[in-house]
Amino acid sequence: HQRPAAERLIRLSDDPVITHLCFSPLSDGATVLGKRWKDTAETVIIGGGCVGVSVAYHLAKGGMKDVVLLEKTELTAGSTWHAAGLTTYYHPGINVKKVHYDSIKLYETLEAETGQAVGLHTPGSVRIAATAARVDEMRYQMTRTHWHVTEQYMIGPEKVLELFPLLDINKVLAGLYTPGDGHIDPYSLTMALAAGARMYGAQIYNPAPVTSLSPTADGKWDVQTPHGTIRANRIVNATGFWAREVGKMIGFDHPTIPVHHQYVVTATVPEVKALKKELAVIRDLEASYYLRQERDGLLFGPYEKMEKMKLQDSWVREGVPPGFGKELFESDLDRIMEHVEMAMEMVPVLKKADIINVVSGPITYTPDLLPMVGPHQGVRNYWAAVGFGYGVIHAGGIGKFLSDWIRNGEPPYDLIECDPNRYGRWADVPFMCAKARESYGFNNVVGYPKEERFAGRPTYRLSGVYELLNDKASMGFHAGWEQPHWFYKPGDDVGYKPSFRRTNWFGPVGRECKLVMEKVGVIDLTPFAKFIVKGKDSQKLLDRLFANNMPKVGLTNISHMLTPAGRVFAEVTITQLTPGEFLLITGSGSEGHDLRWIEDEAANGGYDVDISNITDDVGVLGIAGPNSRNVLQKLTDEDLSDGGFKFLHCKSIKLAGIPVRAIRISYTGELGWELYIDQKNMAAVYQAMMEAGQDQGIDNFGTYAMNSLRLEKGFRGWGAEPSDFIGKAALQEIKAKGLRRKLSYITLDTDDIDPEGNETVWYNGKVVGNTTSGAYSYSSQQSLAFAYLPLDLCSVGQKVEVELLGRKYPAMVIQEPLVLTEPTRTRLQKKAKSKA
Repeated sequence: HQRPAAERLIRLSDDPVITHLCFSPLSDGATVLGKRWKDTAETVIIGGGCVGVSVAYHLAKGGMKDVVLLEKTELTAGSTWHAAGLTTYYHPGINVKKVHYDSIKLYETLEAETGQAVGLHTPGSVRIAATAARVDEMRYQMTRTHWHVTEQYMIGPEKVLELFPLLDINKVLAGLYTPGDGHIDPYSLTMALAAGARMYGAQIYNPAPVTSLSPTADGKWDVQTPHGTIRANRIVNATGFWAREVGKMIGFDHPTIPVHHQYVVTATVPEVKALKKELAVIRDLEASYYLRQERDGLLFGPYEKMEKMKLQDSWVREGVPPGFGKELFESDLDRIMEHVEMAMEMVPVLKKADIINVVSGPITYTPDLLPMVGPHQGVRNYWAAVGFGYGVIHAGGIGKFLSDWIRNGEPPYDLIECDPNRYGRWADVPFMCAKARESYGFNNVVGYPKEERFAGRPTYRLSGVYELLNDKASMGFHAGWEQPHWFYKPGDDVGYKPSFRRTNWFGPVGRECKLVMEKVGVIDLTPFAKFIVKGKDSQKLLDRLFANNMPKVGLTNISHMLTPAGRVFAEVTITQLTPGEFLLITGSGSEGHDLRWIEDEAANGGYDVDISNITDDVGVLGIAGPNSRNVLQKLTDEDLSDGGFKFLHCKSIKLAGIPVRAIRISYTGELGWELYIDQKNMAAVYQAMMEAGQDQGIDNFGTYAMNSLRLEKGFRGWGAEPSDFIGKAALQEIKAKGLRRKLSYITLDTDDIDPEGNETVWYNGKVVGNTTSGAYSYSSQQSLAFAYLPLDLCSVGQKVEVELLGRKYPAMVIQEPLVLTEPTRTRLQKKAKSKA
């Protein structure tokens, strides 16, 4: 049976002797020195919370022989032991849903496997909608759930009341119901995972604090503790709010910060005690709290607004107090009274309930509230599993995810939103604090498509044209950079106005698409990640990494890095600048993700190369449209004609006397160039182009227009098959076995809403696939999307339906692309002329 929070809080005594006596029978600390100390290990996990113990359990169960977990004091010390223990299948992110699913499925079977009770309760949960916008959000989430395995339903007020009969149902419009949700005892869960880890051969040492980490020349680690040193093939930092401390041992400043989270537990509530079945967990989103049954009482946990919530930022500046482990912060009911009052209105029995315990403990936040999971760029064989604001529901799935990745050499599925390398030096302490405060306060705000949050912005990552564009555009945030999404004109409805339907940017983006198709537009593409790879073995390394032949000097191609299983790991634009010197361009969100993969392969293969990240130093301007050549030709003596500067060629030229590396390529599919410029010269080049283009109708355009133009061109590029690249054997096997589904190009008949990606595709009343990306095509005046469909539904003319905001819209598979790219149009025109 789950021990209630009230009983668990006995451990909160201020008397350290009593605290120790309460825990020593449950800890194996007394016998740690009696164990055989392991001098070597395949994997050393640092941190004995639920996440770290789950990683140990999964690695050992997966067959890894030498797994060691080091806990500085006692298992569950830190954030695990005082967690409210909520478990839910729900997550707005497509990939993180899989983590939640794997966690709950493990928790359902863990007690039978290990013999240790975990206190799992599964009464289901309901997210309550009390506004029209919230109902739309639920429809939006349902659209992205039907093609997942998780059960989830939109329900009416009557069903909500059935699941939680203590509500004032007059305040409820609808609910998002997830059967199988509930809560678990975090302490018991961790002990069951520990029992399983030991059962499969892992060693757990505690108390065993790590005092230093030293990398070895061959990529291993010496992990030092008071009991001795362990030589590990890899280490996993799973230390919760000590993550920064451990990171600093090797020179990292992980952007994590402790946040004060409070919840209260009531005494017995007669109306709760009288119920015949357990209440579903509710999340009152407008009032920003969760509420669940705790024995015969209630447990209530609010998320305060950003101006009221409290950060433990002193731990960031001065470090975590050495003795802090199973202590709590002083509670502050005044901070949460607004939420308490709203909860009393929604659940009237709370008005008479007595509070018997208030818990205020540290939970760890990253700037975007997602954890940092995976291998870290900059060192070899250092893995992160930190930044869990919701460690209990993530623990099981993340343990499986990391175990699969470590043992198989690649992640089991894409989880790039949790990549630890998504942050750089730009995520400094002021930014981190501002974002953590915003994320906590925004826990239950409506989550819109194309969402922007503005705390902590801008960072130091400003392109050379930011000051020229900032007041003219609606800016988006991309890996620390500010980048224009769309531009204002007089009479426009300006500012960030999110919606589930077409909103204030829809008309202006159409104007920008027309600009690029008919005249000439300029776009700031500085957030692209940019690497230089050079040296004796540079071509040899890149031939190994990419499923394409390397371009010759002065040429560019688009190549893909594949995993050993043949999955696409990254899409990269590659240019050979000089013999053996390559410029690699990848997406802004993939900077550290792709760089780590390249650096690891170079180190593991012993390649003689130099790899440098020049992302911050080099700005990028794109210029595209039928008049783009005329504009640039005014500023340079270089021949920019089709014969003088061919598609996918690169040249070093001067524009208005300023050195520029120009590549004839355009992600809009129109005639265009990308210009790579020293940041300090970027504004001068931009202003020269804008002046030279006045008679050509030049203007700015943003990433929304680029996405629309790109999609209507069906823009995808695959290279030819060269020698022995990573994933070749797997691709050959996939080809031999045959594909089961295919990425298809579809048009949709919609009204005031367009696909974004990840929507459910239906056929004859059944779910058959999902979209991957979507947008409105201003050229053809209809919605477009790419969608994965079964092979028997991929023929041109095939009709299906795409779900958007709870309604199924007619869709049809068409021949791609809808609009030909400029190089293709030019080639066909020349061919037609020659025939004539």
